[in-house]
Amino acid sequence: MEPIQPFQSRIVPLPIENIDTDQIIPARYLKVTDKSSLGEGLFVDWRRDPAFALNNEAYSGAEVLLAGHNFGCGSSREHAPWALKAYGFRAILSTYFADIFRNNALKNGLLPLVITPETQAYLLEAVATDPQATIYVDLAEQTITLPNGEQVTFQIDAFSKTCLLEGIDELGYLMKFRPEVETYEAQRQYAVSTLQGDMP
Repeated sequence: MEPIQPFQSRIVPLPIENIDTDQIIPARYLKVTDKSSLGEGLFVDWRRDPAFALNNEAYSGAEVLLAGHNFGCGSSREHAPWALKAYGFRAILSTYFADIFRNNALKNGLLPLVITPETQAYLLEAVATDPQATIYVDLAEQTITLPNGEQVTFQIDAFSKTCLLEGIDELGYLMKFRPEVETYEAQRQYAVSTLQGDMP
């Protein structure tokens, strides 16, 4: 997982509420073992509609998805954030995320950023007016700079923030403490007698 640096991006508007994980990535794609190929299945059924947002060339290459309320509800499939990342998205903006999706996203280097309904409405209008409008996301500062220059903040737990900034997963975080663990274990060998049952 790569460390998340501040980035600027255009926005794909998808203001549909209650988008569930089966719509994000249909069940028929869950058999694959290669995450990189899942981008092809992202919203695949909806992409049959030529008017669907991901088919609009104006949003090609955008790394931020602006979604409706309650994004990622439904089943707990981890393939949903895998597919979003494989397609090229780095952050999802919504007024609310399903808890399991949110946790899966954070563990896979995808930013699920909760914004207010007012910010959501402003961004939808900004993108409708100018599809080239961009935002600037700074995880370290926990800020989003809007197209008009205004900054809004977002919340993220300290553990997830640390992992994302350093580009490590939960195991990688634990491995950071390996020297301390090895020092403790080396000392403990001399403090415990397995023959006499003495404890330090």
